[in-house]
Amino acid sequence: MSKTWFLPAVVAAIVAMIVAALGSTITDLGPWYQSLEKPDWHPPDILFPIGWTVIYAFNTAAVVDAWRAARTARVADTVIGLFALNAFLNITWSMIFFRIQRPDWAFIEVMLLWLSILALVVYCARISKLSGVLFLPYLIWVTFAGALNWAVVELNGPFG
Repeated sequence: MSKTWFLPAVVAAIVAMIVAALGSTITDLGPWYQSLEKPDWHPPDILFPIGWTVIYAFNTAAVVDAWRAARTARVADTVIGLFALNAFLNITWSMIFFRIQRPDWAFIEVMLLWLSILALVVYCARISKLSGVLFLPYLIWVTFAGALNWAVVELNGPFG
């Protein structure tokens, strides 16, 4: 394992752990969340941290692979920028849904999050097909989460 592989992998893993920790800290499954009506197809709450752990592992591998495959510093910087924007949107969704308790606003935000993932898939796949494929589970997961978010809005709205 060369240093040129090790450093980006460590940095990406640390960033992923920070995003996961922030998201976990913001996520409050207390009385307000428990009182929400959820659709019949809502998975057990225990599956969400498991799913996110897998997603963050894949995302870390994907961003490192794309960063390493980048042919120029500008392309590498774009990969990092897209990843940073996505991390910000990921944390923001949790803040809006759980802390501000506005699933309706969170649904609008999850569309931006979804678009940022699509941008990662498309951009990184041009650099490395493996990277693009590794981001696909995240896109699928957030598609499902967006549908679940919409169902919560439909079953519980209006909010505010």
